[in-house]
Amino acid sequence: MGVTEGSIRLAIVDDDALVRAGLRMILGGDAAITIVGEAADGREALAMIATARPHVVLMDIRMPRLDGLQTTKALTARADPARVIVLTTFDTDDLVLDALRHGAVGFLLKDTSPAELVDGVHRVAKGESILSPSVTAQLIAAVSSGSDDRRTHAVALLGQLTERERDVAVAVGRGLSNAEIAASLYMGVATVKTHIGRLFTKLEATNRVQIARIVHDAGLSDE
Repeated sequence: MGVTEGSIRLAIVDDDALVRAGLRMILGGDAAITIVGEAADGREALAMIATARPHVVLMDIRMPRLDGLQTTKALTARADPARVIVLTTFDTDDLVLDALRHGAVGFLLKDTSPAELVDGVHRVAKGESILSPSVTAQLIAAVSSGSDDRRTHAVALLGQLTERERDVAVAVGRGLSNAEIAASLYMGVATVKTHIGRLFTKLEATNRVQIARIVHDAGLSDE
């Protein structure tokens, strides 16, 4: 779903009315963001999103009737789907990883600062994914077994990379955005995007979380 500069259409899905009100207050104050709909559960969300056609959806995980995971699966299966950001309190919740596997483009903690929240929506609207550095390591640790087989496989996958691709992979593992990777590695954002596209292919990954897991399993996350 294409986004015109300065016209990000946003939907908020959360069963807590106070959370929705807080998000509406924070995000509605940004001149580039228009809140086009809200929903208290997944079933409401699917109907609302079909008519409101947001570019970005902030999606709670635990909701009545239809949870955020099933809702995300249904949304990302649609033609030209909205980009879903998972909202979570993060308590090593496997549902967060499942949501990413089923098409969510990232996750944010509910106590994320207003500035970071607005920046996250902008980044996702531009086609980036969000990996919060403060929780990426916890998420990876929660789903990594630490087995020798996993490490061997990760090392083999990373062995296919050029030195520059490896640098980008490690930066993704640190939770850096494309712009931050470009600045730290002294390359253009377009070049970063090209390298990440190659990483998806070579590492058999479908999102940045999977790249981060491979880097972690290979023991390179602290480089």
